[in-house]
Amino acid sequence: MTTAEKDHPQTGPFLGVIFGASGDLAKRKLMPAIFNLSRDGLLDSSFAILGVSRKEMTDEAFRKKIIADMEELAPGELTESMKEKLIPHFFYMSGDVTQAETYERLKARMSEINQQCGTGGNAFFYLATAPTLFSPVIHALGNEGLIAETSDYWRRVVIEKPFGHDLGSAQQLNADIQRELGEDQIYRIDHYLGKETVQNIAVLRFANGMFQPFWSNLYIDHVQVTVAETLGVEGRGGYYEHAGALRDMIPNHILQLLSLIAMEMPLSFGADDMRNEQVKVLRAIRPLEGEDVTRNVIRGQYGPGTIDEKKLAAYRDEENVNPESLTETYVAMRLAIDNQRWAGVPFYLRTGKRLAERVTEIVVEFKKPPFTPFRETTVESLEPNQLIIRIQPDEGISLRFVTKVPGTLLELDEVDMEFRYADYFGRAPATGYDRLLYDCIRGEATLFRRADMVEAGWRAIAGIQAEWEVNPESLTDYSSGSWGPAEADALLSRDGRQWRVYV
Repeated sequence: MTTAEKDHPQTGPFLGVIFGASGDLAKRKLMPAIFNLSRDGLLDSSFAILGVSRKEMTDEAFRKKIIADMEELAPGELTESMKEKLIPHFFYMSGDVTQAETYERLKARMSEINQQCGTGGNAFFYLATAPTLFSPVIHALGNEGLIAETSDYWRRVVIEKPFGHDLGSAQQLNADIQRELGEDQIYRIDHYLGKETVQNIAVLRFANGMFQPFWSNLYIDHVQVTVAETLGVEGRGGYYEHAGALRDMIPNHILQLLSLIAMEMPLSFGADDMRNEQVKVLRAIRPLEGEDVTRNVIRGQYGPGTIDEKKLAAYRDEENVNPESLTETYVAMRLAIDNQRWAGVPFYLRTGKRLAERVTEIVVEFKKPPFTPFRETTVESLEPNQLIIRIQPDEGISLRFVTKVPGTLLELDEVDMEFRYADYFGRAPATGYDRLLYDCIRGEATLFRRADMVEAGWRAIAGIQAEWEVNPESLTDYSSGSWGPAEADALLSRDGRQWRVYV
């Protein structure tokens, strides 16, 4: 028995059906995740993966494709023994998911694989498809009886983002799929929640007594959440024109991070207890409407610029982008949470493409002491204490505080106490999909979004969306390779604060 098997139970028998199996998500995220789980001894020997997509392919061709993809992408050596152990578990079926006959054939194929591999009737369906297909696919599965559970086996559906494009569409999509599925069968995935450091936020806060006394407006000055990318739209201009930075990042990834930072202590780390507290935070976000949007939200679009001495085109010059596009590629905002713990503490959020560095992190900045006896030193120039939670690219946590510089004179300086996953545990953390697939198969829903969480996230930005529809020209330019529009700096400077500086 491996260490992983001792520390974590195996999944039990299952069949995973992946719609869109020939696509990029399956290639780059889902198949490597299955590979990692198998390598770590976390998959039951009675499992199977059935890929479904339009492309004509045999089982053998699909298996050869997976081997080639894993040799390119898997984070570890793909030995011959691993191939022999893993590859026979993969199967393929071509089909148009908009046609009823596809699901008739799918039912027969699943029965055949169940008999061959002993999966016990347990199955999950992963919708790596266009969002417009979410409801039709689930209804078709329901019509064919493929998502009905019994006392002998479970059935679950994993839904990728975007889950709707505004509050109304998210509510409609929830209503559509809940006609076919129980909430406990629905796994709305957000890969950010599978990242080690994101999971560690709750552990950091609630498993360490030293953080509890000062985690409130009594000691915290403000919180910053930054999700910055150096990449542009990278050939996805058609999608991004309909999404934009606000819809693409804020109601899911970033507000999920905010909810973990700001939530009250749950009764347990169980799915419902955790998500109950997270949704309370999302509902407590003060709505922004009208002039409040203009004052507290900045939207920008990248122009030409340079990153690593490489000249880059403007967003409007990207493929499949309207030359007069008013789509934002950058958003910064100031939010308030209306509850007793966080009253008076601003939360500054920013996300954008073509920025100076690729970084995702949370900065919790503490208030300066109300009195200091070190007036004869350079203490006035010292920055406040900060707790920095880095989610990418180098996952870890650091605490910045003041200490005395060695020597005869009393001199103070800032130091960082650093923790990095790769340094401490000897390996880099997983991508997130490994953990999320493992949890889905085992029926652990803590890291997946519940219906009310999705709707609360959209509700938090509904006023911003409405204002931008009325005033789409509220857009400012920024140079590729910069940290975004100057107006985003002014958003903090008028409060006497500044964004964390990256050197």
